[in-house]
Amino acid sequence: MAGRELGEYLKALRARTRPEDVGLPPAGVNRRVPGLRREELAQLAGVSVDYYTRLEQGRHQHPSHSVVEAVATALRLDDAERAHLINLARDGVPERPRPGSRAQRVRPELLDLMDGLTGHPAFVVGRRTDVLAANPLARALIADWHAMPARERNYVRWLVLAPEARALYPDWATVAAEAVGTLRLDAGRYPDDPATRELVGELAMTSEDFHRWWADHRVVERSHGTKRMRHPVVGELEIHYEAMNLPGDPDQTLFVYTTRRGSPSEDAMRLLSSWLATTDEPAGREIHSEDVDADR
Repeated sequence: MAGRELGEYLKALRARTRPEDVGLPPAGVNRRVPGLRREELAQLAGVSVDYYTRLEQGRHQHPSHSVVEAVATALRLDDAERAHLINLARDGVPERPRPGSRAQRVRPELLDLMDGLTGHPAFVVGRRTDVLAANPLARALIADWHAMPARERNYVRWLVLAPEARALYPDWATVAAEAVGTLRLDAGRYPDDPATRELVGELAMTSEDFHRWWADHRVVERSHGTKRMRHPVVGELEIHYEAMNLPGDPDQTLFVYTTRRGSPSEDAMRLLSSWLATTDEPAGREIHSEDVDADR
């Protein structure tokens, strides 16, 4: 399995890398492949064509770290792509605890912090993009995770399958494809996680969009960015998000949404907060990952 995943990822990277992207002469009109040839990448990485071919064919599952770094440098991978390649090719590294062997819980102090951000939506995403906790404003802005059945409390699943997600994001295809890239990155960290395989299988069978994005092997590590939203209560917003990995648990990420000071989006967020104060606040603060795992 590991060798096949590594080979497929290398083929996808090579296919979308143009010769001119890595300092080679531009492809001519008679070139048969859209990206690099195997022999070109092998030469750039300083390995034999036969050795590299065996990597792509899954016949050499665990290349040395120096070879992995040489291939990553030759392809000019970004940090997320390089990390994913290393995860797929890791050799002799003790396996990390399998997801599901230890339930993910959000610290009470972090829950208090999120609840204190009354003007900012905040939520925590765990392994395989399961939503572990969300403050009331996040649930009002995006989705009420607590009201969903346990197996549906997953960000990528909701984003790909829920009609509300398509309505919420004017740039839905871009947002969803990037989220699938984060799931692909997580799958590389835990390649033997049965819950991840089940989730990917379900989405691939249900959504043609997901099937296409997953086959593209794109990986995305979120740190910050901007999204456009079209909320049914307050209308158009442009939000900025910050994604913060938690030192105590590297498999948990805190997302906090902000709006530009003095902007119409800030006014819309305040209006949503006021509207939320007039409704019955969704109960509960934390979604237990063992509930999600048990219902899969």
